Amino acid sequence: MVRCLAEEGVKHVFGYPGGAVLYIYDAIFQQDKFQHVLVRHEQAAVHAADAYSRSSNTVGVALVTSGPGVTNAVTGLSTAYMDSIPMVVISGQVPSHAIGQDAFQECDTVGITRPVVKHNFLVKDVRELASTIKKAFFIARTGRPGPVLVDIPKDITVNKCLFEYPREIEMRSYRPVDKGHAGQIRKAVQLLQNAERPMIYAGGGVILANASDELNRLVEKTGFPITNTLMGLGGSRSSDPHFVGMPGMHGTYEANMAMQHCDVLIAIGSRFDDRVIGNPKHFASNPRKIIHIDIDPSSISKRVRVDIPIVGNVKDVLVELLSQLDAGNVSPNTNALQGWWKQIAEWRGRDCLKYPTSDIVIKPQAVIEQLHRVTNGDAFITSDVGQHQMWAAQYYAFDKPRRWINSGGLGTMGVGLPYAMGVQMANPDATVACVTGEGSIQMCIQELATCKQYHLTPKIILLNNRFLGMVRQWQQIDYGSRYSESYMDSLPDFEKLAEAYGHVGMRIEKPGDVEGSLREAFAMKDRLVFMNFITDQNENVWPMVKAGRGLNEMLLGSEDL
Repeated sequence: MVRCLAEEGVKHVFGYPGGAVLYIYDAIFQQDKFQHVLVRHEQAAVHAADAYSRSSNTVGVALVTSGPGVTNAVTGLSTAYMDSIPMVVISGQVPSHAIGQDAFQECDTVGITRPVVKHNFLVKDVRELASTIKKAFFIARTGRPGPVLVDIPKDITVNKCLFEYPREIEMRSYRPVDKGHAGQIRKAVQLLQNAERPMIYAGGGVILANASDELNRLVEKTGFPITNTLMGLGGSRSSDPHFVGMPGMHGTYEANMAMQHCDVLIAIGSRFDDRVIGNPKHFASNPRKIIHIDIDPSSISKRVRVDIPIVGNVKDVLVELLSQLDAGNVSPNTNALQGWWKQIAEWRGRDCLKYPTSDIVIKPQAVIEQLHRVTNGDAFITSDVGQHQMWAAQYYAFDKPRRWINSGGLGTMGVGLPYAMGVQMANPDATVACVTGEGSIQMCIQELATCKQYHLTPKIILLNNRFLGMVRQWQQIDYGSRYSESYMDSLPDFEKLAEAYGHVGMRIEKPGDVEGSLREAFAMKDRLVFMNFITDQNENVWPMVKAGRGLNEMLLGSEDL
């Protein structure tokens, strides 16, 4: 097992030991090819491996024991599966003869994890172990990436055989397509050439395919407006004037109106998620031609009917698309495009991200804007899930891919701190900040101990409004301000808690102290600093498209309620 991981070039494994994997841990003790990182909860192991992968373009690896060890890992697996993150999770299992006998710490790992992994394996013979690990890494990183689980009974970890790791692997039933159909790409070029109101809609697939350079070239060549989804932020430069912001439920007014009113939409590595387009019937009420580029054919026309499907790796398809644009000297419809940009400028004039400033209470948006200034927009930003996640996405302008690490598909509270651990393990010299809320941070707060043990020094930016903020916002808007179980009325002293774990704690209550405290914290490069920002309890995330509504039915502020 250990030699297989070494053959794959693994440098870090996040895990937690238990009886079923003790032979593996004994082998880890006797090797020096990779570092094992002892987390404090199996969920954190998988989240950290997930972020390790997202931030470094490698396959993350986690190791957990059987029974409750692997069931604790299911949330992390599901999080990675929804966001298509390449990862291999190794789980221990009771001895082969005890499977199905309700043995101590036994569960049907293959059955339980099947819906939340790209593939899983149960190893039944030690002679199959090496080829299984090779297949696991191959499946995880190719095609549409995703997590793969390898379940190993304890007796298999005792047995021995001659080590032989396959150089190549071939699976007759799994042959992902990389190159897009040239004819379909040619049709797409013709459609883009004749578009009067074109729109580029790019998602996380661009980042997973390492296609940011190609996407930026496409924007520069065509002059088309572009919107990046929550998972696609950084895929194109947010500082580019062609970028109109994020689309969807908490996207910008100009992005959503352009998505709704364009006549040609090219979707690149995105999946028309419900949080992006709202109600599909409403989205389809405006006629438009849609080009959809995706590695996964099952994602095409899944929620929205498309006119030109292109199945292939995003990078390969964009290279061919750009080649055809160059070869044919294709230029967009300039006159129509000028009129389209004039309309977009009018929508931009609404300044939908403007918020009321205050000299009395800290506005969470202002903290994120200052965070961007202090880090020069060059930090790795991890986030948990909730209002703070949306504010980070809206107000921290990402110009580089793999710098924005968050749970988009599953929306998993608790990921922020283990994500920061994984990012810093993969990028030891980088600036890392975890934007979180007082609800999310407590779900994996024990990982402060892991940070202390391994000298990890992310800066934790807690936007503390003493509420489950997004739940409170929805309760205000849709439930008559009946705040059922969303108020956090017994919060710990976060500064003292951070100090108890051996870190630095800071409490910031005045708007005038925000910038100075951030600069002070980031100057402490060798310390984890837990920054508790006491923010406005009543601040909401605007704009907002309510569930089931259309993109042009946006609420721009409380005055629209």
